[in-house]
Amino acid sequence: MIYETPQDWTDATDRRVTFFGMSGLGKTHLSQILRAGGDWFHYSIDYRIGTAYMGEYIADELKRHAMTVPYLARLLRSDSIYIGSNITFENLTPLSTYLGKPGDPSKGGLPIAEYARRQQLHERAEVNALLDTPAFIERARALYGYGNFVCDTGGSIVEVVDPDDPADPVMETLAAHTLPVWIEGRPDHADTLIDRFTRDPKPMCYRPEFLTEHWDRIGGDDVDPDAFMRDTYAAAIHAREPRYAKMARWGVKVSSADVETVRDPGDVIDLVARAIGNRETDA
Repeated sequence: MIYETPQDWTDATDRRVTFFGMSGLGKTHLSQILRAGGDWFHYSIDYRIGTAYMGEYIADELKRHAMTVPYLARLLRSDSIYIGSNITFENLTPLSTYLGKPGDPSKGGLPIAEYARRQQLHERAEVNALLDTPAFIERARALYGYGNFVCDTGGSIVEVVDPDDPADPVMETLAAHTLPVWIEGRPDHADTLIDRFTRDPKPMCYRPEFLTEHWDRIGGDDVDPDAFMRDTYAAAIHAREPRYAKMARWGVKVSSADVETVRDPGDVIDLVARAIGNRETDA
């Protein structure tokens, strides 16, 4: 780890950290607290995916729908209007809407082949965005003078790394430049996270074998897309937890309960320092 002791972390003039874990456990919450302190650069992986790597696909899909309206089609053909997504750190709806959900087209579902194709695009985008982290650390320093850097990953990071490979290129890159911190959830979080996902779906990326297994089990051209996504997300929560735990070998872990008590940047720094100390004790 780039900070071997709590003192290394607290004494560092430039602190660099990566938060990872299931969506809804506080990664963005902690990142926003640090950013609000005024001396941290907040690098959002989902925002990077939705703008730099998936932005054109999202815009093309919007244009495809607009072209079915003659009034808008005429304006688009003459370059008289601009259509694009308004994706932000807090609003990732354009990305999750583009990724869609497979199932009955009369209920807004996509053919499974098209859904799988979009999943592949997202997987490639997520890997690229994660590997961009070192470049953004330097960019934050060179352009804005930020030495403190927080990488706010998406919950899907666990789907694009191999936690059983000690030389996984994504995790090796993150660990070489930042301190990876796993936010570990509680067993009773599952229902809350599923309900939250149902109300406000986040961009999801599934390993091809995981998606195929669940489509073969409960999918079909007439399946309700919302029901399929809810069931698949619920299964992913349980499948991802041991994978996250293995990823923690590259860094430290904190509990979601402790994350809920954090109120300011000092609390975040203390939280991470305790996690480094706990790792020393466990070792």
